[in-house]
Amino acid sequence: MTRESAERADTRRTLYARRPPAAVQLAAAGREALRKLDPRVLHHNPVLFVVATGAALTTALWLTALAGRESETPASFIGGIAFWLWLTVIFGNLAEALAEGRGRAHAESLRRTRAQTTALRLREPRTDAARDEVAAGDLRRDDVVIVEAGGIIPADGEVVEGAAAVDESAITGESAPVIREAGGDRSAVTGGTRVLSDRLVVRITAPAGEGFLDRMIRLVEGARRQKTPNEIALGILLAALTIIFLLVSATLVPYSGFVARAGGQGGAVDLTVIVALLVCLMPTTIGGLLSAIGIAGMDRLLRANVVATSGRAVEAAGDVGVLLLDKTGTITLGDRQATAFVPAPGVAARDLAQAAQLASLADETPEGRSVVVLAKEQFGLRARELSPGDAVFVPFSAQTRMSGIDVDGHTLRKGAADAIAVFLAERGGALPAEIRAGIARVAKLGATPLVVADGARALGMVVLKDVVKGGLQLEFEEMRRLGIRTVMITGDNPLTAAAIAAEAGVDDFIAEAKPETKLAEIRRWQQAGHLVAMTGDGTNDAPALAQADVAVVMNSGTQAAKEAGNMVDLDSNPTKLLAIVGIGKRLLMTRGALTTFSIASDIAKYFAIIPAAFAANCPELGALDLMRLGSPQSAILSAVIFNALIIVALVPVALRGVSYRPAASAVLLRRHLLVYGLGGLILPFPCIKLIDLLLGFLGIGGVA
Repeated sequence: MTRESAERADTRRTLYARRPPAAVQLAAAGREALRKLDPRVLHHNPVLFVVATGAALTTALWLTALAGRESETPASFIGGIAFWLWLTVIFGNLAEALAEGRGRAHAESLRRTRAQTTALRLREPRTDAARDEVAAGDLRRDDVVIVEAGGIIPADGEVVEGAAAVDESAITGESAPVIREAGGDRSAVTGGTRVLSDRLVVRITAPAGEGFLDRMIRLVEGARRQKTPNEIALGILLAALTIIFLLVSATLVPYSGFVARAGGQGGAVDLTVIVALLVCLMPTTIGGLLSAIGIAGMDRLLRANVVATSGRAVEAAGDVGVLLLDKTGTITLGDRQATAFVPAPGVAARDLAQAAQLASLADETPEGRSVVVLAKEQFGLRARELSPGDAVFVPFSAQTRMSGIDVDGHTLRKGAADAIAVFLAERGGALPAEIRAGIARVAKLGATPLVVADGARALGMVVLKDVVKGGLQLEFEEMRRLGIRTVMITGDNPLTAAAIAAEAGVDDFIAEAKPETKLAEIRRWQQAGHLVAMTGDGTNDAPALAQADVAVVMNSGTQAAKEAGNMVDLDSNPTKLLAIVGIGKRLLMTRGALTTFSIASDIAKYFAIIPAAFAANCPELGALDLMRLGSPQSAILSAVIFNALIIVALVPVALRGVSYRPAASAVLLRRHLLVYGLGGLILPFPCIKLIDLLLGFLGIGGVA
């Protein structure tokens, strides 16, 4: 193995590094769970905060009982309730800590790729300017650095000069190097990646500490995870239920005393019993697992090699109805190359090639450079050295969709057929019928025709050919089964767009689209009530990506696109949306399933704890004791123990997620109500009975 391949293999292992052994992870999570007992941390979870308050109160009651305070309730029973209430809080914290621990393991792997590097910073933005060697941390936005072969790119930036193979395995896990070059949609580079060949001149767009890798580390650690709207809504519901049950429980002490005095049976319910009742009435299970479900969803997305900057986007992915895909670089490989010159009648092919070459000098896109290369290869034409005083350059832009040059009395333009047609019409010319027919023929083959003009005269066409990425048809067919409509958006003419759309297998396409067209299309679908996802990679996609509900940016895309999107696909695979949709649906289903289970299991706990707490005051409630538990104290303690242990039992489900298979909504709802609704209602009965029998056998917790 060569040194270079060994380095790539080493960095490739960083993102997918082995996690610590399970025992080490559990020990670390246990320490974190204890740290989270701090009220300043715990108050963010109102359910667990109330349980912790109850645990502290019963602990105080237990200590006073041990000190000799007279009480009808045995100290062992009070101590048992306090112990299991503390465990309930710790188990809830443990679930969140285990989920966060996964992210921290990824973050540590990423940090190990970030040794302190130095950079060659140019004093002026010229490659021949004097250079200073500075630490990567001292770089500022808009600084310009040179990175030679074998060097580490010190921070996120844009390539302003040069082309080189770059090893991005520290981020993507993929050992194959990628080409990064100035101009076009492949100019963005990420700090921490390695230049393997040639050299790059990079303008810094995000200083150290603010770049993509830094944001990625913070996100996987959970330090910047914001709760999603659904999670916030469920949290508000849980807090409201907690307050309601707290008020109900608070009134039970005076009420039970009143009933005892009026009926002469029993006495006021003990405060320890009231606390136990409150904890079992509250939706403690989902309250302890809610944060873990959200964190685990982000972790599953990262393991799919997608970084989400918004938890809301992950949830929205589960309900996406429309997917808009940019063609170049997303559906196709994005390496459109000039393959042929097709001259108009009366024009020599060499003259067309020379005009196309000159008109492409101000076109920094890969397509523009390929025209210059083709002219050199076919006719031996070399690019002329022209200064601004000799010619007027017209750079290519997404708005005009053409480039050109005014030189030696000629007004040369090269661009999309419709754009050149307008250019000719403004000068009294028109596209010849032969060129129009040629455009139709080329477009039907799925290629892209560019027209070259000199003033009011059309000289001919340049044929560009792109390649559709493999496996797209099967992926898009699966999206149709999920009810997702796929729409390709491209700046190509309708015939070319139709050929590419048919080859890729999308449901629909929009041709001759400008950036504002993409934005308007997304808004149209959103106004119709659909959640819209978009994949893209170019700067011209940025406005539409910012508008989309789920915006998946290819890692090969520009910095502007990455900043506008809310997810970055490190593999630059447009079909990754299928996995993203599955993860989003899995997150929503996991939260819904465990909420259903929590509420259903609470109902079952009522049959254990309510008869035990109030049977002395109201003997008729004894009919609810369906489990025939050993004693009131045993029933209460058994319910509290089950309430704590079920959180631990459901932690793997929260972290792994409920399995998802494409099916109709009614089928999924029926299945989950059966498994998690009915299952949650039935499971506590045998479990609480078993715990009751075990307590009776051991004679602990105040149970005789």
